[in-house]
Amino acid sequence: MNNKLISSGCAGVVLTCLLAFIPGMKIDPVINENFAVAAAQYEKMLAVSKDMIQYPRGTAKDGSLRYVGIGDWTGGFWPGALWYMFEHTGEQQWRIAAEKWTESLESNQYNTKHHDIGFMMYNSYGNGLRLTNNESYKPILIQSAKSLIKRYSPVVGSIQSWNSRKSKDGNAWDFPVIIDNMMNLELLFWATKVTGDNSYRDIAIRHAETSMKNHVRPDYSSYHVVSYDTITGAPAYRQTAQGFSDNSTWSRGQAWGIYGFTTTYRETKDKRFLKTAMGMADFFLNNKTLPEDKIPLWDFNVGKPGFIPDWKYEPAKYTEIPRDASAAAIASSALLELSEYVSKGKAKKYRKAATEMIHSLSTSAYRAEPGTNNFFILKNSVGALPMDSEVNVPLVYADYYFLEALLRLKKLNN
Repeated sequence: MNNKLISSGCAGVVLTCLLAFIPGMKIDPVINENFAVAAAQYEKMLAVSKDMIQYPRGTAKDGSLRYVGIGDWTGGFWPGALWYMFEHTGEQQWRIAAEKWTESLESNQYNTKHHDIGFMMYNSYGNGLRLTNNESYKPILIQSAKSLIKRYSPVVGSIQSWNSRKSKDGNAWDFPVIIDNMMNLELLFWATKVTGDNSYRDIAIRHAETSMKNHVRPDYSSYHVVSYDTITGAPAYRQTAQGFSDNSTWSRGQAWGIYGFTTTYRETKDKRFLKTAMGMADFFLNNKTLPEDKIPLWDFNVGKPGFIPDWKYEPAKYTEIPRDASAAAIASSALLELSEYVSKGKAKKYRKAATEMIHSLSTSAYRAEPGTNNFFILKNSVGALPMDSEVNVPLVYADYYFLEALLRLKKLNN
């Protein structure tokens, strides 16, 4: 990554951010600019993506556009991004495309193989229902919620994320729960509001309480994976799969936490969750390793003394420590919502940081030129560096949360 590009591209961030807080100012021009880039990219993506059972995810090892099948956890982000295009523009071409891709996921309502049903179905059908009030989407979402809670254990007090597996160092993860799972709770809160069945909400709250207790450290950093004893319900291992080391803080995981606990506060108004969201946000923003442009390293502690990976780390493989644009996109969206629930001082801090992230992501260091980057908007995300998977590539969920952050900024500007 070219640091000169980052520096020059962010030169106007401070001025733009200050202008964004002046009452009566027009909408931040970067919003329309980014949606124009998205339109150019996604028109091309739709032109090459004809198979409705293959969903755009990112870039493959050979540089080609990587598609995944219907069971992959990222399938809902592509139709979700198309819904955001429709929300911003009101243009029917985006609605038609979003409906087609959303409805291709219908069979996933019965998917109980992993916890990502919220990512897959709420980001697609949920956005579709919100924007069109299509009543046929409701029973599909309700069934999706039913499928998700089948993975809940009352002994553990959590929804199981992955099926049992071994960690990289050979530990048996019998009931692994990852911090990402906080993102799936919104589907359950919605299901209770629509059905009147409190069991969905109760499970979501219990899961959030368990994650708050066991995933979040006293300094509000977070573990990626907590695996539980299925008999006692107690944590057996606190480790990582995609972060640098078991005791480090994986930046996208921290962003998932900010977002998930903010959502849980919105739905419960329980100040324990607000305190956790704020603590995780402050850890993210106040961290000494956070670069000036606010786009985090893929892990906050990568290469630092006292943080030792259980995999072969080869820093010489990269000209510099990879950044994670997806973590910034998720965090910026979360911070904008979180700013609506806090004091004026905190709100200003969170909105300013989110706006800076959005403007940094809008520079040539992170945003692609139309026609490049396999037709995704953002470059330079990191999927799972320890597995040498998806490093410095576009990822569909980075685009999704970037567009969501832009829409949230638009609403706040208005």
